Amino acid sequence: MTETNQMTDTRQMPSPGRRGYHSPEQDPPGLTDEMTPRPDHGEESYEGHQRLAGLRALITGGDSGIGRAVAIAFAREGAAGVAISYLPVEQPDAEETARWIRDAGADAVLVPGDLTDPEVCKDVVDAAVQELGRLDILVNNAGFHLTKGDAGTLEGLQPETVHRVLRTNIEAVLWVTQAALPHLSEGSSIINTSSIQSYDPSGHLLDYAATKAAINSITVNLAEQLGPKGIRVNAVAPGPVWTPLQPATRDPEQLESFGAETPLGRAGQPAELAPAYVFLASPRDASYVSGTIIGVTGGKATF
Repeated sequence: MTETNQMTDTRQMPSPGRRGYHSPEQDPPGLTDEMTPRPDHGEESYEGHQRLAGLRALITGGDSGIGRAVAIAFAREGAAGVAISYLPVEQPDAEETARWIRDAGADAVLVPGDLTDPEVCKDVVDAAVQELGRLDILVNNAGFHLTKGDAGTLEGLQPETVHRVLRTNIEAVLWVTQAALPHLSEGSSIINTSSIQSYDPSGHLLDYAATKAAINSITVNLAEQLGPKGIRVNAVAPGPVWTPLQPATRDPEQLESFGAETPLGRAGQPAELAPAYVFLASPRDASYVSGTIIGVTGGKATF
């Protein structure tokens, strides 16, 4: 792996509100190679400092977007192994992420499966632990929303979509965490992916915003339950971030202004989220941090 001290200036990447995104429309869940421009996951910029030396992690939704950026960062921070779960259709993205993990010197474990099925949640954890040998960090990152047309409004809600949102964003967090718990021990860390939508919900993301508010509650609740075991539980609340989910679930005209409403006036890049996950996972840096939701929102308030 070749590292560089020169950080990519993500402010110079195409940003809604300045030039707008014009990525080709995709079907959910979306793939990275079809995006224009490609997201920055820290491939050329993230430099590790052994904050996670020897640890082993499972990241759901780890094939692309925030999950890929976190996987790359964990590997470069010295993690011994990183397992990523993803939908089978996302295999090309997963293989690319695995290549970056291995280039950093860590073992990469690919565990495909649809986490809307509770049995698959258990199978994914079991497979990851079997390949990794143990589990120290769990990142519940997989998520789904749909805003094309009126899909996220009260009038446009459809049972099939709502069920997918609820099962992916809430139920999978519960079932994956339940399956992982027997493999976690004192010093382990659980990190959930929340959203600015849990604090400042958009009218067209009714079901999705509700699930992210639920994740905040789950995070604080689990921190209380698992604290006596020495297991820390936290969350990261991203603002608008340029990931495959955006062109796959939004109308093209929605992308024109994506991120422009933030005080920084742009969408974030996945690479800008990864350090928050590294901090929360680090037993050296966050040993007394639990029950906390860290906002990485481009300036939007998370309180």
